[in-house]
Amino acid sequence: MPEELNTQPSSTTARLSGGMKALILVLVLGLAGISGYSYWQHGKTATLASQNQAVAAVLQQTQQQVQALNAKLDAIGSRPAPEPPPVVARVSKPHVAAHRVVRRREDPRWKKVQEQLDAQNKRIDDTQAALEGTKSELSGSIARTHDELVVLQRKGERNYFEFDINKSKQFHSNGPVAIRLKKANVKHQYADMELYVDDAKLTQKHVNLLQPVVFYASDSGVPVEIVVNKISKNHIHGYVSEPKYKKSDLTAMESSAQSGNGTDTNTAPRQKLPVPR
Repeated sequence: MPEELNTQPSSTTARLSGGMKALILVLVLGLAGISGYSYWQHGKTATLASQNQAVAAVLQQTQQQVQALNAKLDAIGSRPAPEPPPVVARVSKPHVAAHRVVRRREDPRWKKVQEQLDAQNKRIDDTQAALEGTKSELSGSIARTHDELVVLQRKGERNYFEFDINKSKQFHSNGPVAIRLKKANVKHQYADMELYVDDAKLTQKHVNLLQPVVFYASDSGVPVEIVVNKISKNHIHGYVSEPKYKKSDLTAMESSAQSGNGTDTNTAPRQKLPVPR
């Protein structure tokens, strides 16, 4: 019995010792875990604290910059508005030419051309003046019909030659001139002609109806006149008018009058007009 009693407490003590060891081991492990967690939590807290400090520093710097900008804006807004510049009265100055006159050396060739143009223009003006004078001189002396032509012939101032000319390559002699019809335009009433005067061939284009063609023969100081008073298909009708006397006739008459053997010019026979076809 005593041996059995001693045996039970020993086993109980052993059991208690084993439980204590397990408990101690659990406590040690728990303390180690708590210590590790505390250390990890402390490191994390330190990291967050450093990040917060960096963010706070950046925010503080930004706030400082904003405050500096606000101060500048306030300073600009508080400045007084700039005064307008004073108006300075302008003193009038004497008129000065805006552009300088550039003198160029005249080209002698251009001067020569200009002189030729001036001379040509003068000749044209003289010719026009002569034509105007001739037209005014012959004004009212155009015959539109055969009867009017007979009346002009009776005045005894000029000789008249009527003509009827068809379109042809041949010239038709009429008094002091030979005429060839090249074209007769009935619609617009004009004719294209060629004249043969004093061994010279002249071209007259677009001669209108009742438009006198005037020229001077070599032996006359008074112009010869050609008038077309009727235009039909490939045909014209009109007359040629020349001075009653040529220069040579007048000179001979003057010589005869001075010698006392002159004749009366008013008694000279008149030329009979040919009957128009």
